[in-house]
Amino acid sequence: MALRSTIFKFALDVADIDRGYYATHALTVARHPSETDERMMIRLLAFALHASETLEFGKGLSSDDEPALWDRDLTGRITHWIEVGLPDERLLRRACGRADRVTLYAYGNERAVSLWWEPYEALLKKQEKLTVVAIAPESAKLLSTIAERNASLQLVVQDGDVWVSTDADRWMLSSKTLKPSE
Repeated sequence: MALRSTIFKFALDVADIDRGYYATHALTVARHPSETDERMMIRLLAFALHASETLEFGKGLSSDDEPALWDRDLTGRITHWIEVGLPDERLLRRACGRADRVTLYAYGNERAVSLWWEPYEALLKKQEKLTVVAIAPESAKLLSTIAERNASLQLVVQDGDVWVSTDADRWMLSSKTLKPSE
């Protein structure tokens, strides 16, 4: 018998002062049986950082043809492809061919991210549509500790700083842009 996805429900308040975006999202997130809390929460972070009325979760782990998140216009054209993890560079190049913009949120321990980035850096720097952001390991771990089946989170972005709050605490997340889009 196949394992089923675990369902998480999030009340996510986003105040992105840098983009002028303010909204509350009631999200139902399915965590694939092979997905960690850390990866699921990075997907949630990516949603919050790019939140819009049309942004939605893709099939992610269960499909190579869909990203972790994507934004599509009314014609179905992919305006933003968002991936998380340390994917093969071919997937990112293929995404750049299909979408107007591609963002990768790489995470893991610092050594894993740098070992992944080294062989791909020269190839991926040629991709004008691609942005690669490495989430600091301590920030990714922190996000995984606040993963609950029913959670209320607030995310504030101001002057490039990202703050995440629960009812109990507040933290600033750290990241580093490895490759900005051109």
